[in-house]
Amino acid sequence: MNSEVKIAYFSMEIGISNDIPTYSGGLGVLAGDTIKSSADLKIPLVAVTLISKKGYFRQDIDGDGRQVEYPINWDPSRFMVRVSKKVKVQIEGRNVYIQAWCYQVRSVTGGVVDVLYLDTDVEENIKEDREITAFLYGGDVNYRLKQEIVLGIGGVRMLHALGFHIRKYHMNEGHASLLVLELLLTYKKDVESVWDERWVWDTDTVKDLCVFTTHTPVEAGHDRFSYDLVKNVLGEIVPLELLKKLGGEHYLNMTLLALNLSKYVNGVAKKHGEVSKTLFPGYEINAITNGVHSFTWTCESFKQLYDQYIPGWANEPELLVRAEIIPDAELWEAHLRAKNDLFDYIKKIAGIEMDPDVLTIGFARRFTSYKRADLIFSNLEKFLKISEKGNFQIVFAGKAHPKDTPGKDIIKKIIDLAKVINDKIKVVFLKDYNMEMALKLVSGVDVWLNTPLRPREASGTSGMKASHNGVINFSILDGWWIEGHIEGITGWSIGPKPLESTLVHADDMTDAADLYGKLGNTIIPMYYHDRNQWIKIMKNSIGKIAYYFNSHRMMRRYVTEAYIR
Repeated sequence: MNSEVKIAYFSMEIGISNDIPTYSGGLGVLAGDTIKSSADLKIPLVAVTLISKKGYFRQDIDGDGRQVEYPINWDPSRFMVRVSKKVKVQIEGRNVYIQAWCYQVRSVTGGVVDVLYLDTDVEENIKEDREITAFLYGGDVNYRLKQEIVLGIGGVRMLHALGFHIRKYHMNEGHASLLVLELLLTYKKDVESVWDERWVWDTDTVKDLCVFTTHTPVEAGHDRFSYDLVKNVLGEIVPLELLKKLGGEHYLNMTLLALNLSKYVNGVAKKHGEVSKTLFPGYEINAITNGVHSFTWTCESFKQLYDQYIPGWANEPELLVRAEIIPDAELWEAHLRAKNDLFDYIKKIAGIEMDPDVLTIGFARRFTSYKRADLIFSNLEKFLKISEKGNFQIVFAGKAHPKDTPGKDIIKKIIDLAKVINDKIKVVFLKDYNMEMALKLVSGVDVWLNTPLRPREASGTSGMKASHNGVINFSILDGWWIEGHIEGITGWSIGPKPLESTLVHADDMTDAADLYGKLGNTIIPMYYHDRNQWIKIMKNSIGKIAYYFNSHRMMRRYVTEAYIR
């Protein structure tokens, strides 16, 4: 397709737009932002992912407040073009054929990035194999391994079949790690000309070609497969002894495989880099803190404001450092427009009236236990008492993985609580969280809340999106917020300083007490009685956070530190 030398960016999920539901959350949306910034900056990049024809899932809430999942049926041909080539991989001893769809991300700068969506739903395959690329993160470990074979091995073969010349292979998380095995096969030395069999597999060449970004600070979050399963599903495409040396002695650890065959490895925030070094001692792990695509994650009223006062901001987000020059009244007016837009949206989709004059807190992300969506309700008596200092309301949104029962329980708990306390504090849960809803939330609330267990938040990006819209962060000191936080200047912290670099027992009550204290004694009084100071912190969110925590800065660092090394 292109004779230009490219960076190949592999990600199990990619969130480009609301209409293409091939993402589940932060990892996929980050991948989408990476691609958009690459197009803006004219970085020669091609992306590879899975088509996920039935999406992650569509979320509904039943009468008992329980999450219910439905497949999303969407038609790729509405958005992308099917390419002419097919490749095959071996799964369970049979050929599985893969086709690809190409979506082009085009920037106003003239940059273009091809995104290849791999698809096994082709007539040559048996019914079971046609479903391999149907559901994002669906099925059991057997299904997951098949998907990772298609992504990693199939992805490299598709790039070669289409004539791409690849300078580096960038693995966004360990799902694509099997691509290193395909590269080992590609660069295997001629065994007849080499006496010492240790040199048959050219690991040095493969290592020079690979870049790996890890996003998971928890041991259990890394994909692992038993060697019995690997032998049955993948077969022995490289000697088992070599695979164990590279991927782990007792089971195939996809993170370990990527670590051992990547010249450049990074975590996604400074703290996450430290945590990853503790998790995988002996490896050089750098840190490039995530960012978000500024134009995508800025709402319409703020785009207009920036166009007027900070021209050129969209492709040079560092110019947002000049936010100080925006008149207070116009900033507040832009915020109220975003807030009313959100409330109109809530009324339309949920039938609930919100009061734009009331302090509004937003919490929206993947619902899993470590994110502690219910931390704010830890002590209901104290929580309700805070409203005596000034009224406030909360908007929640997010999906729990279909198999994450504790995550689903938290959704139910919040929905049940909302009914009990609604006469005092309005709490709303919006179902079927997606990119469109996310933009409305990060721009339309007044305060963005984040309460993960430390140090489990690798980076987090929703707070960066909030800051692009002048929304103030109120968060546990973890992930990116450790770097973005200046107490009382760019927002507020919750809980103690982040001194740990390994998983520790969390003290929910200490964190909750700090949350209640700052919400009642600082945030509510300032919102209602010191609007000037509130607007000053809104400006700091833009000028001291958004100017730096964007994907243009992130991609420039990837180019200089990872791609051209």
